[in-house]
Amino acid sequence: MNIYVIRNNHRFGPYDEQTLLLYVNNGQVLKQDKAIADSDSFERTVGFYLKRANLKSHVQNKGNVLTQLSAIGSELIFPKAKLFSKQFLSDQRFLILALVGLLPMIIMTIPLGGFFIFYEVSLYFSIIWGLFFYACFKTHQVKLKTTLNVFFLTQLCVFVAWDLLGLPKVNPFYAFTDVHFPFNILGYVFGVGLTEEFGKMIPLLIILRKAKEPLIPQTMVFYGLMAGISFGVFEGVQYQMTVNAEQTYAVSFFLNIARLTSLPFLHACWCGIAGYFLSFAHLYPKYRRGLYVLAISIPAIVHGLYDSFADLGAISLVMVFLGLMLLMMYLKQSVDYQSKLRQ
Repeated sequence: MNIYVIRNNHRFGPYDEQTLLLYVNNGQVLKQDKAIADSDSFERTVGFYLKRANLKSHVQNKGNVLTQLSAIGSELIFPKAKLFSKQFLSDQRFLILALVGLLPMIIMTIPLGGFFIFYEVSLYFSIIWGLFFYACFKTHQVKLKTTLNVFFLTQLCVFVAWDLLGLPKVNPFYAFTDVHFPFNILGYVFGVGLTEEFGKMIPLLIILRKAKEPLIPQTMVFYGLMAGISFGVFEGVQYQMTVNAEQTYAVSFFLNIARLTSLPFLHACWCGIAGYFLSFAHLYPKYRRGLYVLAISIPAIVHGLYDSFADLGAISLVMVFLGLMLLMMYLKQSVDYQSKLRQ
C-alpha cells in the first residue's frame, strides 16, 4: 500500500508499511504524523496504518541518560552566554512575564503599611491591564517614556484635583447623586462622569499639545487607556480605604479583587473613547469643537449611566458592554471618520 506522510501541508512518500515502521523506529517519523493512503479519501495518522498492518513500533534509545544529556550539550541546557545577553534581557515576553510574576514578590519585601499597601495592590492590577493594552493597541508612535508619563501624571493630576483642591465640590451637579432615580442621572452624568472624564483628559491634551508629529487615533486610544487605568489606581485605593474597610474580611477580600480588576478596565474604555476623538480634533482642526464635545460627552454619559444603574447589576453590565462596543466600533470606523472629516 502506498502511504504518504504529511508535514507542514507537504506530502512525502509514498512509503509502504515496513518502510514507515523503520522510519518510526529510527525516530524520523512520528506515529502522530498525519498520513493518507492512495485508497483513502481523508487523512489519518501513521500510527493508524501501522496498527492496521499489525505492526508494533519501538523507538530505540540512543545511549543511556548521561550519553543523551552529553549529546544535548551544556550550552543548550544552561546557555549562560545567551541568558545574560542584551538581546535576551530586552525580550518583550520575558520582561512582561517577569514584571507580572515578580512584582508581587518585590512588593512583599517592602516594609510599608496603610495607604501604601493599598496603592501597591492597585498599582499591580493596573500594570497588568497596561501590559495587556500595550499588546493589543500599541502603534509605532507609542513611546515608553510617554506611556509612563501618562500613567503617573494622571495619578498626580487626580490626586491634586480631588484630594487637595476638592474639584468634585466645585461641580454643583454632584448634589444630585444623592437624590432618587431618575434625577440622580443628572448628578452622575454632569457631576461624576463629566468631572472624572475631564480629569483623565488633561494628560491626553498635554500629549497632543507637545506632540512632534500628528498622532493617529489608535495611538491616542492607547494613551487614553493608560490614563484610564491610572485613574483606576486612585479610585481603587479610595474604595479599599473607605467602602471595603467597613466590610467583613471575606466580603472585603472579594470586593478588593473585583474592583481592582474591573475599575481600571472601565475607566480605560471610557478614556480610550476620549483619546479617539481628541486625536481627530487635532488631525482635522476645522471640526475640533464638535470633536471636543464628543470626546468629553460620550465617555461622561456612558460613565454616568453606569454609576446611575450601579445597584442594578444587569443594566450596569449593559452599560459596561456598551462602552466597550463603542470603543471597538470607533476604531473600526476610523477610515469612515477620515472620509467625513476631509470634506
